[in-house]
Amino acid sequence: MFDGVDFSKMTDMLEELQNKAKELENENDNKEFSVKSGAGMVEIKINGKGEVMDLNIDDSLLEDKESLQILLISAMNDAVKLIENEKKNLALKMMGGFGNLGNFGEQK
Repeated sequence: MFDGVDFSKMTDMLEELQNKAKELENENDNKEFSVKSGAGMVEIKINGKGEVMDLNIDDSLLEDKESLQILLISAMNDAVKLIENEKKNLALKMMGGFGNLGNFGEQK
């Protein structure tokens, strides 16, 4: 069943995959995204970790609490969705590395 399988190569490839995954994760964590709602009246800047880095609110909203709440909720929800999508894309990039694992049984 395992004839011709070189397990030492598999260990090396798994280690390489782990390193690549960590590199991609660090790259994603350092990205910054900007989300706007209400035609830019509310803007949230968020990093790949999902941490809010900055929040800008148009002065005209300070007198309209209900509108401010609606626009903040909208911007925050959009930011959460954006980060979730980025994490899914990161996972797909990492899974792409598993395509190379089929080569560990090849002998050269």
